[in-house]
Amino acid sequence: MALNSTLIKSTVVAALGGLLFGFDTAVIAGATSALTSTFHLTPGSLGLTVSIALWGTVVGALFAGIPGDRFGRRDSLRVLAIFYLISALGCAFATNWYALVFFRFIGGLAIGGSSVLGPMYIAEIAPARWRGRLVGFFQFNVVAGILLAYFSNYVVGLSLQGSPLEWRWKLGIAAVPAALFFFMLFQIPRSPRWLARIGQIADARSVLQLIGEENIDSELHAMEDAFELEKRQGKERLLSARNRLPLFLAISIAMFNQLSGINAILYYLNDIFARAGFSKVSSDLQAVAIGATNLLFTMLAMSVIDRVGRRTLMLIGSVGTALSLAGVAAIFWTGRHEDWLVWLLIGFIAAFAFSQGSVIWVYISEVFPTAVRAKGQSLGSSTHWIMNALISLAFPIVAVRSKAAPFVFFSAMMALQFLVVFFFYPETKNVVLEDMEKKLAGVGRSI
Repeated sequence: MALNSTLIKSTVVAALGGLLFGFDTAVIAGATSALTSTFHLTPGSLGLTVSIALWGTVVGALFAGIPGDRFGRRDSLRVLAIFYLISALGCAFATNWYALVFFRFIGGLAIGGSSVLGPMYIAEIAPARWRGRLVGFFQFNVVAGILLAYFSNYVVGLSLQGSPLEWRWKLGIAAVPAALFFFMLFQIPRSPRWLARIGQIADARSVLQLIGEENIDSELHAMEDAFELEKRQGKERLLSARNRLPLFLAISIAMFNQLSGINAILYYLNDIFARAGFSKVSSDLQAVAIGATNLLFTMLAMSVIDRVGRRTLMLIGSVGTALSLAGVAAIFWTGRHEDWLVWLLIGFIAAFAFSQGSVIWVYISEVFPTAVRAKGQSLGSSTHWIMNALISLAFPIVAVRSKAAPFVFFSAMMALQFLVVFFFYPETKNVVLEDMEKKLAGVGRSI
């Protein structure tokens, strides 16, 4: 099956949620100093200001599967687009710290929900041999959003340096892509697998025709067989013995994704550079370089993920991230060679983007059976965000006491990740979603 215009457009639009995901999570890096000064924040309250959005993502990720199953993936994404818009405007016009925290929480709901429904929608419209690259486009948009946030911070910082409006513009400009996301969602079809699941077979057939599926009858039969199996087995429970391997994979990859320190580093990037002696404008510019590296290596990973495989990329990235983080820890421990900090962080970002950064949403969207995919995606996503919130809350508190300690911990976790992936992670490339359960069943007996 070749890619056609409808399939490409549907993927791009659904992945716009990833762009907002990346932008909203990273843009705070350019505002932490101004927010600390404006609202007289302590390290603890700064950590809460940053992490409150992440607690919103936990709630959004946990419950996104409910409207996703009831109203469909596409229509639920429309509601999340409105949340993104409200959050951006609310943060821009916040009159006090409590209002800022509230609207960042609303943004977090949108981020968490889109991290579940965006990859799920793409996985359900994508043919097996293109699924890794198409779902990977969601992650591409995440890192594109991060780069856009850093670049936006740099431009706004140059234009409004010293102005009390600087941080408001930095946080509020996300309203533009949020509005675009909302309107574009009216231009794509619903998920054919969701339509088939609720009995709208004719509509599912129409969508399969629109996206260029060549074997429509066999696809529909595979979906119907999977749904019939669900009915015979009764209502599927996510937390069951037969799902133990998908549960282990989703939870562990989500935990390790954050135990790398990726988002703590992205959120506090300017503060990290400041501790190493860089100026504010220089820190903004270094952040752009790191964001560009993130985007470049995500593109490289997307180009090979369906050939090299998810597991191999994870193993390569584990080594690269562990070594880079160990180097950052050594710089802060010794107080020497600060000029190497940028290059080591670039190396870390490159290794992360080429591996788990590009694999996580693909892998979680693949490993669960259709009957519990929405719930499984929510569990994996919420695990990711809970870890993110905890680490982002703790990072400024721990870093004040020891600059090196967080990076020693992150490096050790990446070494542990290598062992877990090597011994327990199966390869999932080129497997049709309806056949994934059969493939994992044999592997799961060893878990």
